Amino acid sequence: MERKPLYSVLASLATSICIVILFYVLALQKLGSNPEAYIPVDMYAGMVYVFVLSMIVSASIWPGIIEKIMKR
Repeated sequence: MERKPLYSVLASLATSICIVILFYVLALQKLGSNPEAYIPVDMYAGMVYVFVLSMIVSASIWPGIIEKIMKR
């Protein structure tokens, strides 16, 4: 049974979640320093946007990496 697609999806999800957490921490710092600049909805919409973009990018990168690892 071929496991490369499963590993690619899991790696893409893990990467995207890490990037979203980093975005959330940085957005909280920005929100704390200037509360009038952004509302929490802006932050959550940005998290969704970052998640989608990072999934697109990581889904194009991880399959090649997984394939190289599994060939060894």
